[in-house]
Amino acid sequence: MAHKRKVIITCAPTGAIHTPSMSPYLPVTAAEIAKAGIDAAKAGAAIIHLHARDPKDGKPSQDPDLFRPFLEQIKKHTDAIINITTGGSPHMTVQERMRPALEFKPEVASLNMGSMNFGLFPMLERFKEFKHDWEREHLENSRDLIFKNTYRDIEAILTAGNANGTRFEFECYDISHLYNLEYFHRRGLAKAPLFVQSVFGILGGIGPHPEDLMHMRRTADRLFGDNYQWSILGAGKNQIPLATIGAAMGSHVRVGLEDSLWIGPGQLAASSAEQVQRIRTVLEALNFDIATPDEVREILSLKGKDNVNF
Repeated sequence: MAHKRKVIITCAPTGAIHTPSMSPYLPVTAAEIAKAGIDAAKAGAAIIHLHARDPKDGKPSQDPDLFRPFLEQIKKHTDAIINITTGGSPHMTVQERMRPALEFKPEVASLNMGSMNFGLFPMLERFKEFKHDWEREHLENSRDLIFKNTYRDIEAILTAGNANGTRFEFECYDISHLYNLEYFHRRGLAKAPLFVQSVFGILGGIGPHPEDLMHMRRTADRLFGDNYQWSILGAGKNQIPLATIGAAMGSHVRVGLEDSLWIGPGQLAASSAEQVQRIRTVLEALNFDIATPDEVREILSLKGKDNVNF
């Protein structure tokens, strides 16, 4: 009897691109983020992708002191693989964005594979009331905002991560990002097995149509062959539908309140764990097995949870 395919669930519970006023369920404090990560791991997420927020006003922060409490708690209470962002916020320098990954030396860090327009302002059509002044300004300013990740920036992050034994979740928001990744793979800086997170539905990147997903897959297959593991991130309402299509085509999946606030039409998700359970139900109905953290460590050739700096 053939073995079932193992699907990796990544969960991003901390809502970096969203503002706290958009959902009362977004975790802000270290205790809330720790609980969100632990609950997502218990629901079946093998990888927990983490951002931090300033508890005073909910602003995204790359201050390592804000990461440490929830990193320690998630590591203590789960076997999940902890993935620390190097994205942070488009308003930060690359040096600011790298600080927590450099200090904590995680098994995995995220890496955006190019500069791009990052249009969050359409959210202003749906959300009118905000708790903090910075939130509306943050969304409005994205009309004239470039998320900067130049080749020099990417090389600096790859070089530092490689020195620490950190591997990467390569976030590819468009076809050009796959070609950027192929360039760094050819140079030996991006090391196989590549963990390619295809991101769909952010204004400024590739769209959320199933044809866009198939175009991403065909291109990645051509560029990387057997040297990569593919995962799907659908923003907003596209989260579960695109993850389902991707999984049927051989992908892994990512969910969480960072990527979508919703569990159904007009219905806010009460937690990222709820979204993990929803996609787990779909995957198991498709007769896939949910990969455990240790299975993922083997699939992605990770260094192990005892070799991090937290």
